[in-house]
Amino acid sequence: MSNEAQRLALRSLLNLLDIEPLEYQHPPLMTCEDADALALVREGTRLKNLFLRDNYGRRHILLITTPERRVDLKRLSQQQAMSRLGFASNERLARYLGIEPGCVSALSLVNAQEGAVELWLDDTLRDAALWQCHPLDNRFTWVLSLPDLMRFWQHLGYQPKWITLCD
Repeated sequence: MSNEAQRLALRSLLNLLDIEPLEYQHPPLMTCEDADALALVREGTRLKNLFLRDNYGRRHILLITTPERRVDLKRLSQQQAMSRLGFASNERLARYLGIEPGCVSALSLVNAQEGAVELWLDDTLRDAALWQCHPLDNRFTWVLSLPDLMRFWQHLGYQPKWITLCD
């Protein structure tokens, strides 16, 4: 399915859930640094989305934090009592989230098979009222409230795990 078709299907689901995001269109953004270079101004909290896997490739995690946060994967692995965490490959990204690099966001879970990906949220985001998310396409940013995202995740069968990242 094309990025546009995925985005439109996601839009339909959000409509069913009575969720109306703010929408921005922009050049493709692969990283937070790309957005910085363009000096984009968008409402909401900017997010860094990391797609991780354990050493055995059995557990996959979508970790959402802020771009300023440094994530020590070794320390996080120890903190969560997991075998070594690392970044998932582009192939795993396509298989588990059905997206291309640069399109990972809180909305990507719409493509995940039930139970295949865990959702971890940085505790520092608890007070973030609005979250910036790519709608499966890095040429767009949709801004959703945290309660709307929680309703979206609940609809998909996700209960986020709030974690404290150690600097």
